[in-house]
Formats: sequence, C-alpha cells, structure tokens
Amino acid sequence: MKKVYVIGTMDTKAEELRFAAACVRGAGAEPVLVDVGTKRPGLGADFAADEIAAHHPEGSGVVLGLDDRGKAIAGMAEALTRWLAARTDIGAVLGMGGSGNTALVTQAMRALPIGTPKLMVSTVASANVAPYVGPADVAMMYSVVDVAGINAISRRVIANAAHAAAGMALNVPPAASGTEKPGVGMTMFGVTTACVTMLREALEPTHECYVFHATGAGGRSMEKLADSGLIAALIDLTTTEVPDFLVGGVFPCDADRFGAPIRTRLPYIGSVGAVDMVNFGAKDTVPAQFTGRNLYVHNPQVTLMRTTPEENRAIGRFIVERLNRMEGPVRFLLPLGGVSAIDVPGMPFHDPAADAALFDTIRAGLVPAPNRKLIEVDAAINDRAFADAVLAAFQEIA
Repeated sequence: MKKVYVIGTMDTKAEELRFAAACVRGAGAEPVLVDVGTKRPGLGADFAADEIAAHHPEGSGVVLGLDDRGKAIAGMAEALTRWLAARTDIGAVLGMGGSGNTALVTQAMRALPIGTPKLMVSTVASANVAPYVGPADVAMMYSVVDVAGINAISRRVIANAAHAAAGMALNVPPAASGTEKPGVGMTMFGVTTACVTMLREALEPTHECYVFHATGAGGRSMEKLADSGLIAALIDLTTTEVPDFLVGGVFPCDADRFGAPIRTRLPYIGSVGAVDMVNFGAKDTVPAQFTGRNLYVHNPQVTLMRTTPEENRAIGRFIVERLNRMEGPVRFLLPLGGVSAIDVPGMPFHDPAADAALFDTIRAGLVPAPNRKLIEVDAAINDRAFADAVLAAFQEIA
C-alpha cells in the first residue's frame, strides 16, 4: 500500500501532526510521520529531522542548529526534496504549518511528479500561493486558525485534510494500459490561437493535445509535465514568456525555460510566437520607463508593448543558446510573415525591422547539427501554410 507522508516540525507542532496521522490511519491509509524541524529534535516521528537533514549535499551541519532561520529552512527544504525523491512508496504528501514550513514542504512537493497527491494545510493559503504551487499540482488548504494546538476549528480542518490525503492515496488512478495516445504539449496565446487550433485539430485523432496558456506558469507547467515523463513531444510555438522575462512583463518564464527538452531530449518543435510583445496589466500599470512605446490595449486588464529590434536580438540570443544545448530532435520554425496576429501588415505591431533583428539573430546563432534544423516559412504564424510546415516537422521527428 502506498503511504501518506505527514510532514511538519515535531518540535512545535507534534500534537497537530500526530492528530493528522491518526486521522489518516482511521481512514484506512498508512501514515508516515516526518520531522523537518531545524531547532530541537522532535519525538515520535517515523523519520527524525537529523535523518532528513543528512540528505543535504553538504551534510546536516548546514541544516540543523543554525541561528539563521532562513538558511536553516532553505537547507532542510533541499534535504527534504532529495529525501522524498528517493522514496518509492508515496501515496500522498500532507504538509502542515506556517509560512516557513509551507515554503519548506512545498519546495519538495513541487519536485515530485505530476499526479502524486500533494496537499498543504497552511496559514498563508488565502494569500498569493503562486510561489508555493509553481507549475505543480500542489493543493493548498487554508488552516483558518494557526496550526497551534487542537481546537474545534483546527480539528475539523486538519481532519478534512488528512481524510482527503488518505482518499487520494487509497484511490490511485489505474495504471496506463499502453493503449493511450501519446501526449503533446503546446503553448498558445490569443494571438497564436489560430495556428495552435489547426495543429490540435490535425493531431487529436492520434495524440492527446495539452495546450498551455503562455503566461509564465503555463510554460513552466508544460515543462514540468515533460520532466515528469507525461509528454512525448513539445510543440512550443508561443515563446512570449521570454520577452516578459527579459524586459519585465507580467507573464515571465524563468531562466530554466527550455530546460525540459534539454534534459529529456524529447522531440522539440518551437517557434517565436508572440515574442513581438511584452505583457502588462491595465494601461495605467505600464512602468513609467516605457512611456512613449508602442502600446496596444488587448483588453481592460492586459496591455501589450511592442518589442524593439534591440529587445528582439536579446530574445533571439536567449532562445538560440538553449536550442544549441538540445540533443534530442529539434525543428525551429521562423514565420517570416509575422510572429503574431497583430504583427502582420496593417496591424499595430507590424514591424519588419524588429522581426528581422529576431530572425537574423537566430539564423546567426543556431549551431547546425544532425538533430537540429532551422526552417523558414514565408507565411505568418497563423497562416495555414505555417501550420502545415509545423505539422510536417512534427511528423518528421515525433
């Protein structure tokens, strides 16, 4: 039977953690109590804090007994991440605590594969949980009262969480039968929807198409699925998160963008969809340094800023450096007629000089290799001719 790992600081929250473990056992699942306290040793855990801390690559000395609480928590988070990754009997992970333990436990949760149940009972779950959830399927439950003793409120909240974790561990989805269609990850934005829709309709008879909105979290989620072995190929047409990362928009990727195809060697088909824009919120939220730039109000909550030739050269360098590190089959396509629905003649972001800076940088920087090919298409990204070229590239390598 897969087990429910109940994780927290036994030196300060032993009563609550033991209560959660008892609820898990009462629901028919087997709990495993894990102590991640960094100050004083707790009592009664199945795995003590020093056992977990020993999995830090620099040893437990950089985790336990430190005066700097932030360093201690960061060290224990690293140790727990490595320790959990080596476990083979995880049915679910249940964490409980305040801001420190939430940061600690969710870091380890995010490293687990998509589909492994992860539930965090937290005092900060009613605020912005994006840093804790990231691209993973971490469920956050607000503790309502602090995780500080058992009372009429905490008893109900913790019991609900424990029963939920036990239910997920006991009701594991059936194993793959081997007849499922392979999954394909696709990135899309409103201004590249037409192209992705044509591809999705063409591929759905033979593939599961997972479309990700390229809002920063979308790209990270797609790559998390790729790292988890749940995607067989990537059609990464909409790389608009890169300009947001480089210029300062609200939908940025991070420095690990394109890391999954580098690590996994999955078939990768990419393009430069929507890199003509940096995304901001309402128009009055656009930073003052961009006054005078070409701005387009997409809707009352989203304002787009046209990227310049200089910015496009930086975008091209960012992308091509990562393409050159991919050792799996790669096809990267340039839509010479425009990289988005509003980067075509007569539309507000049509800027041939900016596009040329992007294309020239990628042409000059891509290192030729048997696995890696640059394909130029004399069409805009949403034209049928471009979608057909992407489909042909996919069929060649996937």
